[in-house]
Amino acid sequence: METNSLVWFRKGLRIHDNPALDLARRGCKHLYPVFVLDPHYLDPDCSAFSPGSARSGLNRIQFLLESLRDLDTSLRRLGSRLLLLRGEPAPVVCRLLKDWKIGKLCFEFDTEPYGLARDKQVKDFASDCGIDVHSPVSHTLFNPSGIIEKNGGKPPLTYQSFVALAGCPVDPCATTYSELPPIGETGDYELLSVPKIEDLGYGDISQEELSPFHGGETEALKRLDQVLEDKAWVTNFEKPKGDPSAFLTPATTVLSPYLKFGCLSSRYFYKRLQGIYASVGKHTKPPVSLVGQLLWRDFFYTVAFGTPNFDRMKGNKICKQIPWSENEELLVAWRDGQTGYPWIDAIMIQLKKWGWIHHLARHCVACFLTRGDMFIHWEKGRDVFERLLIDSDWAINNGNWLWLSCSSFFYQYYRIYSPISFGKKYDPSGNYIRHFLPVLKDFPKEYIYEPWTAPLSVQKKANCIIGKDYPRPVVDHENASKECKKKMGEAFASSSSKKQQNHNDSNEIASLKSKRRKKTE
Repeated sequence: METNSLVWFRKGLRIHDNPALDLARRGCKHLYPVFVLDPHYLDPDCSAFSPGSARSGLNRIQFLLESLRDLDTSLRRLGSRLLLLRGEPAPVVCRLLKDWKIGKLCFEFDTEPYGLARDKQVKDFASDCGIDVHSPVSHTLFNPSGIIEKNGGKPPLTYQSFVALAGCPVDPCATTYSELPPIGETGDYELLSVPKIEDLGYGDISQEELSPFHGGETEALKRLDQVLEDKAWVTNFEKPKGDPSAFLTPATTVLSPYLKFGCLSSRYFYKRLQGIYASVGKHTKPPVSLVGQLLWRDFFYTVAFGTPNFDRMKGNKICKQIPWSENEELLVAWRDGQTGYPWIDAIMIQLKKWGWIHHLARHCVACFLTRGDMFIHWEKGRDVFERLLIDSDWAINNGNWLWLSCSSFFYQYYRIYSPISFGKKYDPSGNYIRHFLPVLKDFPKEYIYEPWTAPLSVQKKANCIIGKDYPRPVVDHENASKECKKKMGEAFASSSSKKQQNHNDSNEIASLKSKRRKKTE
């Protein structure tokens, strides 16, 4: 019997490899493709440190709107359209299920705590109404629940153990469509067109330098084809190698924001890569290859899904308990690109303007904020990245900050990125710095990474007086890094001592229980 189906888009903003869409359109009389605009995610928040809403910077909002516009265009080609509504997503969808007489609800499985709570609310309502609910896994290569089940109910905490458990992912859904079932009656609901940034109350943004990377499935597939065209580059890709200072032509795929919003299927990306590997023969292997990067993504998704309080230090069993410092002044200097270290500041300005930075650039500024120089809590840096990155992803962002602060996964805290020599290795002339920090553009290359060491005559000639036009360093790297290493060493020693004490306590308790059993016998 044919029924009305609703496919609820959240991520997964694509037509290709979309099992939820495929399930929804099968055997249905009317198909309702729905996206709910959440005002908390979109409406301006004047109290935030950068343009955007309470939950997102402007670049990511723009990327989302572009992705929705592209999805709507694709659906219209198939005789449908995107039904856009506004409000708190879960209550809105529940009302639609009832008012549009929906018999089947389909949406992509979400692993994030917010998404799980939201989806439970909708699933419970749908079940009470007798509506069939389908929530296939397609945002990741593997089902995190399945991996955790294989591992005895616990998430694997190393990449190697994850890969050993995971095996090969299922193939992407190969269904293509010439048309979709028609939309049925929508009643009195106000159906919106995809808004522009200006429509949301942000005013004239023509003077803002927004991200050069644009959202949507069409753009994702185009970029994927461009990346895969260079088979030699694909087969020789080796992370963490790459030039973090390359910005006009980034030294990586820049496909992460498309994976984040589901404009690109990770399973489709994986299959295309395997096709190239098979045709070429010799290629790099995980964990450093491009396939290896997709597996890293799934690794963090799995650990995040199976770890309570993954996004915080307290109550997180896999996170080192480190007594980080509180220093708002240093945090703001780091966030706003005002540390006095041009390499660090240029990265933070690129992040603020473009919403994207190279992975090695992320490593540098995260290390500088936490265990390298400032000893500030990784959660503070996580929050800044979460707001500004167009590819901000709950599992991966938190996982990377845990890693880079040596709070989990990686513990060689004495390996610190130099805010001076690391960037100089890739860009000795400082072109990256000159672009994102034009105040320093006329400094000779021998001073561009350490402008405070330039004689006053050089500063005057460059029209930039350090301490006036550009800040002096807020910390002394040599001393600060030594102090950070000392504090990290103390924190690790304390952690080991507590673990040993807990182990001893457990043994003592077990021994007492054993003695009691013997007495009762």
